[in-house]
Amino acid sequence: MVNETGPSKWILVAAARPNFMKIAPLMRAIAAHNAKGNAQVRPLLVHTGQHYDANMSDAFFRDLNLPEPDVHLGIGSGTHGEQTGRVIIEFEKILLRETPDLVIVVGDVNSTMACALAAVKLHIPVAHVEAGLRSFDRTMPEEINRIVTDAVSDYLFTPSPDGDEHLLREGVPREKIHLVGDIMVDSLLAGLEIAKERPTLDRLGLKGRPYALVTLHRPANVDDKRSFTRILRGLTGVAEKIPVIFPVHPRTRKQVDAFGLESHFIFHKEERPLPRSPESRLQAYPPFGYLDFLNLMAHAAVVLTDSGGIQEETTVLGVPCVTLRDTTERPITLTEGTNVLVHDDPDRIIAEVERVLSGRRRKPRCPAIWDGRTAERIVGILAAATATA
Repeated sequence: MVNETGPSKWILVAAARPNFMKIAPLMRAIAAHNAKGNAQVRPLLVHTGQHYDANMSDAFFRDLNLPEPDVHLGIGSGTHGEQTGRVIIEFEKILLRETPDLVIVVGDVNSTMACALAAVKLHIPVAHVEAGLRSFDRTMPEEINRIVTDAVSDYLFTPSPDGDEHLLREGVPREKIHLVGDIMVDSLLAGLEIAKERPTLDRLGLKGRPYALVTLHRPANVDDKRSFTRILRGLTGVAEKIPVIFPVHPRTRKQVDAFGLESHFIFHKEERPLPRSPESRLQAYPPFGYLDFLNLMAHAAVVLTDSGGIQEETTVLGVPCVTLRDTTERPITLTEGTNVLVHDDPDRIIAEVERVLSGRRRKPRCPAIWDGRTAERIVGILAAATATA
């Protein structure tokens, strides 16, 4: 199913917020590759619509200068089986119609695995960006998605040396593995100065004030009432010291309501300056766009999160990160970066933030290959491979 004439056709798959920051640099790198007069690549952007929300999708496309998707599958939410099955069915139709030379999937969401499976069954080469990450926690749906996607992919692009080691240990041939760096960093470095010019801090009354920034969405944290309550107890302890800004993921808000945990929050429907008086409740906002969130993250005293990508971004920014998990698939953020794991222990959450606020923090360093040129390396490797295929 390979095009024999004309430009090489690559399908790039985006599904959820973390994917957009990984797809945007690839689209830019493809455009730069074509502009140099190289063998042309025709990208086709497919948005599966997994967990679709305008604030978490449309705003990110605008902030990242991503073009409108060529195809929107409109999958929506559902159980893991429902979502995965619908993506395979609908994406297969696109593959049969478009007959691409290559499918590029990124990250570890359900759509990543589903699109990789659909492509490989039609004998279409698959490239996985952010391959080789392992938390070794198979209760995480993302861990299963990573393992399966890596097992069927033809090109495995890893962000750090531990990814190479994991894949080799699992029997992946060395020639399939390419250490290229962290593609999230490409978007961060491209957007950082623009983000810092935005009036986000002024709008929230945070300019010149220390504050904590929180993201929380993983099922192990927000679907378990005991764990969620323990984390909120720790976060409210932090809020007694500094304001806690909490852009609430839609599934997290659903669980707040289901468990009756609203008393921990002040819900803001729009951005407005926070009062100067101490407040032990969490300042909850709808999700921010990419640039506003990046601005908030860059200026935060500390970030508390269960997101893998944010562990990487805070390492690059040099911002202390307290990860609300007991495992991570990004160990380099622990050994070289700003990250520490505390899981759902409220006392440790408060203690780690106190440590940061007192100035007791180690000096991090950014991994050498996280230089903003990951997408350029990936496109170079894939263009050479598809030109000779």
